[in-house]
Amino acid sequence: MSTDYQRLRKSALPNLRGEIRSGRYESHTAGLGAGYLQTNLAILPESYALDFMRYCQRNPKPCPLVGVSDTGNPSMFTLGEDIDIRSDVPAYNIYRDGRLESSVSDISDIWADDLVAFALGCSFTFEQALQNAGIPQWHIDNNTTVPMFRSNIDTVPAGPFAGKMAVSMRALDPHRLNEVIEICRLFPLAHGAPVYWGDPAGIGISDVTRPDWGDPAPVADGQIPVFWACGVTPQVAIERAGVPLCITHKPGHMLITDIAEDAEVPVRNPQQTTNTQQGETT
Repeated sequence: MSTDYQRLRKSALPNLRGEIRSGRYESHTAGLGAGYLQTNLAILPESYALDFMRYCQRNPKPCPLVGVSDTGNPSMFTLGEDIDIRSDVPAYNIYRDGRLESSVSDISDIWADDLVAFALGCSFTFEQALQNAGIPQWHIDNNTTVPMFRSNIDTVPAGPFAGKMAVSMRALDPHRLNEVIEICRLFPLAHGAPVYWGDPAGIGISDVTRPDWGDPAPVADGQIPVFWACGVTPQVAIERAGVPLCITHKPGHMLITDIAEDAEVPVRNPQQTTNTQQGETT
């Protein structure tokens, strides 16, 4: 396990965000920012934003919407005191015409005045609660990214956005499954309870040792694979839609917000906030 990761697991949120913003930390965020909501990311031109918001509204399990920026404003001020969506994610994926072009650690050079950023809840958020209950998370203990798969579960389309649900997998002891379900239900902004468990073939996954995203994780003898709706689902829909430009998080590399991880609605301490991009006050 890397020294940086070990150190950052104990780091206060401002320090952690500073490490990410400066480009000194570009790896996964599982196990970091304990107590705070982590989010997936999708950034699209405004002309696609309403259809994408409809897609999230119709598919709240894989796409729990927790924040939307003003058009052209990179400050996600509803999610934190000082969040710059251009630099505060460890790694971004750049899609052009639905195809992955590159991965970068900063998007300041391609940010544009017509872009809208969407923050979607992430399953990393409930993992601290599972660990507190004595339910180990193999990928955190081994400094890897949780395995994610394309399933055969349909999502509800909206405009050009459609496709199958992506899922994340964690192996569990069967006798703790009901406990895990009850714990995860407390985190509706982080995909909530799992959507499936048991034989992976039942949701179209032929080999759990070969994830579509992330790193392989073992399913030990006596354990069962358990699957949660995953925030990579919008990336599947974006590929299918062929959006001219879209920016997402690199799977496993999340935005860590200032919102408490057990919040039912993302609400920051209400106070006057300045929109630095457009010179407005909200």
